[in-house]
Amino acid sequence: MSYTIDLAGRVALVTGASSGLGEQFARTLARAGCAVVLAGRRVERLKTLRAEIEAGGGDAHVVAMDVTDLVSIKAAVAHAETEMGTLDILVNNSGVSTTQKLVDVTEDDYDYVFDTNTKGAFFVAQEVGKRMLARAKGAAPGTFTGGRIVNVASMAGLRVLSQIGVYCMSKAAVIHMTRAMALEWGRYGINVNAICPGYIDTEINHHHWQTEQGQKLIEMLPRKRIGQPQDLDSTLMMLVANQSHFVNGAVIQVDDGFAV
Repeated sequence: MSYTIDLAGRVALVTGASSGLGEQFARTLARAGCAVVLAGRRVERLKTLRAEIEAGGGDAHVVAMDVTDLVSIKAAVAHAETEMGTLDILVNNSGVSTTQKLVDVTEDDYDYVFDTNTKGAFFVAQEVGKRMLARAKGAAPGTFTGGRIVNVASMAGLRVLSQIGVYCMSKAAVIHMTRAMALEWGRYGINVNAICPGYIDTEINHHHWQTEQGQKLIEMLPRKRIGQPQDLDSTLMMLVANQSHFVNGAVIQVDDGFAV
């Protein structure tokens, strides 16, 4: 028996869509019939992705967004809804990291990670959530009430890893943020869940896996392999599907067993 998730008529905002997981998420949603708003700072790369999606018969729009700037967040979300209609899905994906021992972390390092991964993720979800709430309460127009918010956390938010302690802290906060939003907004049909990816091969870290240190890390993993961005597709699609109304506040590990 086959099962198809059809997102035709839905609009999704994907942050950090210019590369890596965000780029993959946007392609996956578009293939399922979802109109996709591509958000990020590297606008030219977003335009290239938009062209690719449109060439495949999909619908995409580009908005510039800096998640560390609240004015930018508000303007981007407003522009997205003006151009594409009400947002039904948010994939809250932007993230950064630094690598050093905790004793070497500076205030700038700390702010750099938390401003994007935690503060930025919160205010993006808040801005989209306000609009979903307004529709659910009948205070704003829209044919689809409720919504789906997927926060991209990390297995590092569940299991502390050396050298990236601040990143682990920031993603642990995203996990608790997800649960808090699910509790407050669930009664309005807004389902908020989190994906916790394990080690995934993206353009940002691809070179690392070829190094001696990277190879040693792979040997320490349960099945001695790293994942690909498309390995997260099935989890994402399950969480954003119209049928997933009973999944709320879930924190799903997609890490090949690393955090077990």
